[in-house]
This record gives sequence, C-alpha cells and structure tokens, in this order.
Amino acid sequence: MKKDIELGLRENAFQFTLLVIVNAFVGAIIGLERTLLPEIAEKDFGMVAKTAILSFIVVFGLSKAITNYFAGRFSDHYGRKIVLIIGWIIAIPVPFLLIKAPNWNWIIIANIFLGISQGLTWSTTVIMKIDLVGNKQRGLAMGLNEFAGYFAVALSALFTGYIASKYGHRPEPFYLGIVYVLIGLVLSIFLVKETKNYVHHEIKNHHDDKSVSIPSQKEIFLTTSFFDKNLSSITQAGFVNNLNDGMAWGLLPILYTSLNFDLKTVGILAAIYPASWGLLQIITGFLSDKVGRKWPIVFGMWIQAIGIGVIAFTSQFWFFVLGNLFLGIGTALVYPTLLASIGDVAHPRWRASSVGIYRLWRDSGYAVGAIIAGLTADYFGIRSAIWLIAFITFVSGIVVLQRMNETLINESKI
Repeated sequence: MKKDIELGLRENAFQFTLLVIVNAFVGAIIGLERTLLPEIAEKDFGMVAKTAILSFIVVFGLSKAITNYFAGRFSDHYGRKIVLIIGWIIAIPVPFLLIKAPNWNWIIIANIFLGISQGLTWSTTVIMKIDLVGNKQRGLAMGLNEFAGYFAVALSALFTGYIASKYGHRPEPFYLGIVYVLIGLVLSIFLVKETKNYVHHEIKNHHDDKSVSIPSQKEIFLTTSFFDKNLSSITQAGFVNNLNDGMAWGLLPILYTSLNFDLKTVGILAAIYPASWGLLQIITGFLSDKVGRKWPIVFGMWIQAIGIGVIAFTSQFWFFVLGNLFLGIGTALVYPTLLASIGDVAHPRWRASSVGIYRLWRDSGYAVGAIIAGLTADYFGIRSAIWLIAFITFVSGIVVLQRMNETLINESKI
C-alpha cells in the first residue's frame, strides 16, 4: 500500500538528508574556484586589470541568475528531479575545462557551464526541501540546506588551496571536481525522489486555496521584484548579499596575495567566511523559526557590513580572520532566513516560480558586485572597492528595516 504523504522534516528525514548531501556536492563545485582563480588569472595568464580578472564571476552570476528563473518555472511544470539531473549533467565539463584551459576564455566558458549547473541544481534542492517540510520548520530546513552547500564551499576552498600549495595551480586541485560531479549525479539519478506531489498535498490542505488564482509569470515577477513590500525587500537584500559575496570571491584573494600571503594562507582565509556562514546556518535557520525573519535579516546585513569594513581597514592576518568571521556570521543570519521568508509569503501554487525570481535577482548580485568592485578597484584601489561594498550592504539593512514586515506570522497571505 502506498504510504500517505506527510509534510515535515522528521517525516521525510531520509530524503531530506539525501538532498542535504547532494547540495553539499553542489557547493563543493563552487569551492574549487574560491581560492585559485584570481591567482591563476594573474600568475598563469598575466592578467592585471581587476575588472578583467573578475569577469569569470560576472559570467557565472549572470548565467546562474537567469537559470534560477527558469529552474523555478521548469520545476513547477516538469518536476524537480529531472531539473536536478540536467543540472548535474551540465556540470560535467567544468573541471575538465579548468584543468585544460590554455587561455582565460576557457575559464569564462567553464563558468557559464558552472552558473547554469548551479542555477538548476541549487535552486532545485532548495525547492525540494521546501516541498518536503511544508510550513513546518521552514527556517531550519533552509539553514540545513545552506549549511551543507556553503560549508562544502569552505572545505573545497581549503582543500584546493592546500593541494595547490603542494603541487601547483593545475591540474591536481581540480581533480576533486570530477569526483564531486560523479557523486552528485549518481545520487540524483538513483536515490533522489520527485517531490512535486508534496506540493499538491500542501495545496489541498492550504487554508485559502479555493480563493487563490494562479498569477501569470509576469505578475509573479513584478510582485516578487517590486510590488509586494515583503517579497521585494527580501529580493533586494538577497541581491546585495551576493553583491558583497561577488566582491569577496574576486577581490579578497587578490588583496591577500598582494600582502604576500602564501596560497595555503589564502586558502584558510578564503575558507573562514563560507565555513562560519555554513556552520551557523543550522542555528540561524532554526532561530528565524522562533524569533521571526525580519530582525535576523536586518542585523545580518549590518554585521556583514562591519566584517567587510574590518577587512578593508586592516593588513593583519588575525584581523582578516575576524572580518571574515563577521562576514560569515552576518551572511548566516541572512541567507536561510531570506529563503524561508519567500516560503512564508508565496502561495504554494507559485512558490517555486517566486523562489526562482528571487534567486534570479540574488545571483545577479554576483555579476553586479564583480563589476562594481572591479571598476572601483581599477580606478581607486582595492580597499576603496571594499569600503564601497560595505556601505551598500549597510544601506540594504536599512531598506529591510524600513520596508519589510515580519513574515513568519503572515504565511501565504498574498
């Protein structure tokens, strides 16, 4: 007899845990680049202009952002699992392109594939976890998802920095990527189960389902991006969060190497931020289920700004550690809470599409952050670029404070 569908983290512990593991491998792919690519640009390809060096983040951010939008739509129409599998298949060329690249154009192409793959795989694991838990423990669910992804980013960045310090930039550090893709693809094909039927179950039991019509894609886009005060506040905070992450990914390794830190040390510093971000999200996601969403987002943006400011101010290793810790703590407060807030507000019928639109804006922040940081660094210096990003991050927190209502008590009222 077919088992009845039950929503909840405990009720779906095996599939939820499996998706956490899959997302760890999704994050590990990103970690391949966190330590090494800016160094490879300068040392292997002789690039000097920071805008050119950060071009790999621009193409990654744009391709991931656009794919996020379609990942949400395709998940609503065709199911989640097939989108996840396609995302892993698209990731297959990435480590080989990074290993073999004879010029920077190959790195750009690798990051187009990487962005598309990340948009499909990470978006789908987020949507599937929201499907499984329903409205119960949504913040904790997102905390666990983002913990797995970003702690894996940190470990992968640490490992690649260590391997590069022993064997050189290429090819050895990127062999890890082949393993990540193989394991992620096998798990997704053979063990992950479709979760779209959980949404149908949630809709059937939704308190106002009969009165809710499904908006058009245009209406969902405008509502999520601009018209709804909560959704648009969430969206701009996500955009700025990844704007500062784009800066951190591209400029901070360059700053560290300019101060004559070796690759092993750069790898440690590059890992501290995503490691603290990843680990703490288990706590902060759970916290947002208890205290609400708004204040963790506001304080998270402000703590990020402080961390970025500390990094801009110092040249000392331990102050860099402190700044990265603050940046990680602030991001941990913000990241799962933003996703949980989308789940609070968007109706189950169009939630996946709204998540996709949020992630479209959020990950376009990578591209915008890389462009702003690169141009500012080229004209005014790296530290000026970092200070500018700190200021933008602080202002984003003010926007949330002034504009967003608490969403935890207003579930699915749109």
